[in-house]
Amino acid sequence: MSVIPSVEIKRFHHGRFKVAGGVLPDAVTAYQTFGDPKNPCIVFPTCYGAQLRLDSQLYLVGKDKALDPRKYFVVTFALFCNGESSSPSNTPPPYNGPYFPFVSYEDNIRAQYAVLQNLGVSKVYCAIGFSMGGQQAYHWAVVYPDFVERIVVICSSARTSPHNRCFLEGPKNAMKAAKDFDDGHYKTVPQHAIRAFGRAYSAWVYGQAWFRQHLYRYDDLYPTMEAWLREAWEGRYIMYWDANDMIALLLTWQNGDVSMVRDEGDFEICLRSIKAKALVMPCKTDLYFCPEDSEVEVSLLRDARLAVIDSVWGHVAGGSANPEDVAFVTAKIKEFLD
Repeated sequence: MSVIPSVEIKRFHHGRFKVAGGVLPDAVTAYQTFGDPKNPCIVFPTCYGAQLRLDSQLYLVGKDKALDPRKYFVVTFALFCNGESSSPSNTPPPYNGPYFPFVSYEDNIRAQYAVLQNLGVSKVYCAIGFSMGGQQAYHWAVVYPDFVERIVVICSSARTSPHNRCFLEGPKNAMKAAKDFDDGHYKTVPQHAIRAFGRAYSAWVYGQAWFRQHLYRYDDLYPTMEAWLREAWEGRYIMYWDANDMIALLLTWQNGDVSMVRDEGDFEICLRSIKAKALVMPCKTDLYFCPEDSEVEVSLLRDARLAVIDSVWGHVAGGSANPEDVAFVTAKIKEFLD
């Protein structure tokens, strides 16, 4: 398998930047670029739990992969609140920690657009994303309808469903109720809070059949479910994530709705007005973004294809977890882009 070595993470300073919940005096967007700027531009923003420094986007970026830098100019973006772009953990007072303002998807897209303008990009050939990245792809098509030609939406939706918002209340409130979270004013890593979040979050990521088949063992990497929970969920977030960042980013997700950007909440009108061609790929066992919602969205879009990922891996079928799913997603993206 071809692997691209890590490339420099660049940072664009917006200066004073208005967001949905207030203002950031010096907003920063972290990004990476792959390939020749003269080639068609592909935008590939991060999802929840993804960071550029962890090479989270490289499962689709590389030689002979879905997004080949020999053919496309690929720009990966870090979401606000992911710890790389402006976030509660890296913003100085008075907007640090729990004082960080709410940031919407639209804010992220406006910031990413500014970066592309600085890079001299005049058109986005395709905006592609998994999970929160897919919600950004939809927002790209709505916020800048004449700038984006195509979108690819993987295990995601144009708005966060009531069930999705409700499930997120579980890990969010497990975090906030922990004795060491201190309303976001913690002075050291709030391990009780982060561990509680990870455990509450973990069960939703995979389909029930995945657990029935004991796939949490990952080919005997984890001997027990407890080892998997401790290492893959508690350990990962404790090692790489700040608790306030996790809450702030989750709020962006919970409040996602493209129809609030332009059409005053009229979801059908908003989707029918999207000009970009779309490839929508839900997973049949996804507990976050169920395939039935994707079917509704595709029925409303002007020019859209639906390709259901037939996998027991649930939500992460659209990510890098299972090679067979990556191969399916890659083939569909290549076909769509060609």
